Amino acid sequence: MLCLGIESTAHTFSCAIIEKNGKNGKILSDVRKIYRPPEGEGIHPREASRHHAEFSPQVLSECLQKADLQVTDLDIISYAAGPGLGPCLRIGAVVARSLASYYKIPIYPVNHALGHIELGKMLTGSKDPLVLLVSGGHTMILAFLGGKWRVFGETLDITLGQLLDQIGRFAGFASPCGSRIEDLASKSSQYEPLPYVVKGNDVSFSGLLSATKRIIPKGIETACFSLQETAFSMVGEAVERALSFTGKKEFLVVGGVAANKRLSEILHSICKRHKCKFSVAPKEYSGDCGSQISWIGLLESSKKSGSKIEETFVKQSWRLDTVDVYY
Repeated sequence: MLCLGIESTAHTFSCAIIEKNGKNGKILSDVRKIYRPPEGEGIHPREASRHHAEFSPQVLSECLQKADLQVTDLDIISYAAGPGLGPCLRIGAVVARSLASYYKIPIYPVNHALGHIELGKMLTGSKDPLVLLVSGGHTMILAFLGGKWRVFGETLDITLGQLLDQIGRFAGFASPCGSRIEDLASKSSQYEPLPYVVKGNDVSFSGLLSATKRIIPKGIETACFSLQETAFSMVGEAVERALSFTGKKEFLVVGGVAANKRLSEILHSICKRHKCKFSVAPKEYSGDCGSQISWIGLLESSKKSGSKIEETFVKQSWRLDTVDVYY
């Protein structure tokens, strides 16, 4: 079975095609165009949506060409229905609806966060992991139980990805800033004390954000090193507590921040202490991509039929723990 997945929740417009045989999936193509705001600025939803509208025909065409397929070869179409930026979500939904209605192809609205998790499981072979989802839109520790992903800890304010991006923009970098922060942090080993806030199994980054801005004049490399060490240690403490509570023997990191090597080092050491298998989504697929949307469409199609066009939707705030998992 072949599925076209369309991702457009934030800065990335992506189309991907995955072929599913039994329980296995093969990524045939995954093409992306990323909106890059001016340096020192964040994503403007209207400008990002214009970018997506402009490049969507090119991305779709290249995706089909790389997979050596026609639209008529597709069995289903899925699109990111949320959570995300409203104007951006609507572009992906319009493209998906247009193709589905014209070519009479079943259509599936997909939760973006669920896509990160299930694609990570597929690519790493994880079966029943405790999951850390860390991106610009999410910082959550999750485990699957009773047909839903249950939250064992999350951010109380901004996400880890937002923390890194806001510090980067304050320093004059262009979003997304995670890789730039990581590179600068690797050039220092001097730690400046910063607020460390873990409340139960939740974390809070707003105080850390303000304090890091204040120490940037002392040196951007030292500030980035101190920021990473503090924020990642906070997340690590919450993860270790969740591993002890759940007794899981698999741990999986997904989302855009999963590409950070220092974060993986900290979490890997925690897993060793708990004799737990550590997995992280491959860097190529840790960020937003059409593959995560395509794979969920294929999983859901095995248990339920597609949605009617008039019932398709976008939902800017669509929490993962409200999604019923049927497959």
